[in-house]
Amino acid sequence: MAESAAVVLYVAEKAGKLIPGDVPGRTRVVQWCFAAVGTVEPTLTCMDVIEIFDSGNHKLKAEVRKLAGRWLGDLERRLEDREWIACADFTVADIMMASVLRGVRKTDLMEPFPRIKAYYERCFSRPAWQRTLSLYADRLGVQVEDIR
Repeated sequence: MAESAAVVLYVAEKAGKLIPGDVPGRTRVVQWCFAAVGTVEPTLTCMDVIEIFDSGNHKLKAEVRKLAGRWLGDLERRLEDREWIACADFTVADIMMASVLRGVRKTDLMEPFPRIKAYYERCFSRPAWQRTLSLYADRLGVQVEDIR
């Protein structure tokens, strides 16, 4: 199996964890996994590609940044009065969305979005993420602070 969202959905279904058992809840989780990898991530990745291959194209950078702001604005509105993106509980949709947001953690893109910033911090303060980050740092032979 390939594709990160498909993998996390498969594992969640198989384990019976991090995904609701009811159809409406499961549908929301699938929707937000797709939103993470199909809407938000491509735009954020596009910003990286422009920086690598055409960093002087300020008009294109501005337009893609504007589109990223649109998607982040939608996410910010979704997080109004909610702790997690798809359901009342943490799910694999949060794993996918937080992973996508991790790509812009060292930029100012999240600055205008306090709910997204708080959501991101909630996701990555979870003990399971801290263990994962530590294991990943060990595997790379670096300090956790180097990849945080």
